[in-house]
Amino acid sequence: MTAIAYLGDAVIRAFGVSGLRALLKMYMPRQMVIFGSARQKFITILALAIGLMVGGCATLPVSGPTGSAVIKAGQDGSDAMKFTVVELTDIGALPTALRKADVEMPKLPPAPSDMIGAGDVLDIAIYEAGVTLFAGNSVRSAGALGGAGGFTGAAQAEHMPPQRVDDSGYIRIPYAGRLRAAGHTPDELAGMIRTSLHGMSQNPQVAVTIQQTIANSVIIGGEVGKPGRLVLTTNRETLSDSIALAGGYRGDSKDLTVRVVRAGRNLEYRLSDVLSGAERDMRVLPGDKIALVRQSMSFSVMGAAGKVEQLPFSGVSVSLTEAVAMAGGAHPNLGDAKAIFVFRFVKAADSSETPVVYHLNMMKPGAYFVGQKFAMQDKDLLYVGNASANQTGKLIQLISQLFSPIATVNGVIVNAGL
Repeated sequence: MTAIAYLGDAVIRAFGVSGLRALLKMYMPRQMVIFGSARQKFITILALAIGLMVGGCATLPVSGPTGSAVIKAGQDGSDAMKFTVVELTDIGALPTALRKADVEMPKLPPAPSDMIGAGDVLDIAIYEAGVTLFAGNSVRSAGALGGAGGFTGAAQAEHMPPQRVDDSGYIRIPYAGRLRAAGHTPDELAGMIRTSLHGMSQNPQVAVTIQQTIANSVIIGGEVGKPGRLVLTTNRETLSDSIALAGGYRGDSKDLTVRVVRAGRNLEYRLSDVLSGAERDMRVLPGDKIALVRQSMSFSVMGAAGKVEQLPFSGVSVSLTEAVAMAGGAHPNLGDAKAIFVFRFVKAADSSETPVVYHLNMMKPGAYFVGQKFAMQDKDLLYVGNASANQTGKLIQLISQLFSPIATVNGVIVNAGL
């Protein structure tokens, strides 16, 4: 009560007894009777007002829980959303880097680069000498000189119309019939055709080349220079090789995601990870579908930080200390540097998610080294806890706003000499 009395004396000196009487008449309910002098009445009213405001401190607006409230909720499980609090006290407490399982994709040995597959278009030439089976006009003319049957002493080549390998992997050759081409090399297919013509043509020689490759290729699209079908000339091309052969990527690598679809399975990597090392730069296989998708990484900032917003990653990776700096740090009047939190859903090997809150006390000098090693992830939430003294400061501000109009009116009256 002594502090309230001092505050009352200060107000009396500011307004005077006559001003207090007018104030009491204006704001004191008629049915409320308070005995004593004007000073005692005003002190009583002031005590009641402050008591009400102190009692309402819990209802004053805040930007979120305090650091102790977050830690307590994680430890006792009182929150409806159960989560674990991890104290970032040293380097050993840092979470391991999130790695997606590379073994999800089938890994096969490189196939021959000239392997024939369904959809390929083949160029087949059959060379004959002596009695010919596939003689053209020129051969028949020459054969006419030597008699019927199409005989010539010089080798003649008969080019078959372009042969497309059907969906079942077969082609049809006159006199040879239906032959399986898929899964064989051009040399192997040539030997099969020659064997099939044995006895019908005199020592035929067959040459097979792939005129248009469909099977031994990948489809690449999205943010690349030349999207479309890409033929794998060596069958040892990696993701980065394929992107380079497709004209390179467009934009910033940190904002792009590489999506690979293989045998019904999907895999995603950040392009920056693919370009940074061989572990993510896996070998592509015929039939893969590759897409570069623009997908910027960002994190959200909430609580008593310098600013509350969603911030994009400034580089390929962002540390916790960099994220705090980008957020403007803890607010000098409202934030608590001891209460720096990162809210994150941690994915397990079975793709399940566990809510985890990482706590860093930046009032300790060593925490700044730990923060530099903590890597932020896409869609993390950076939260700065409210300082415990915030409510007291807001209460004083509220009292100041309450009496500011009265002081202004009183000043006007005094200056006017009323």
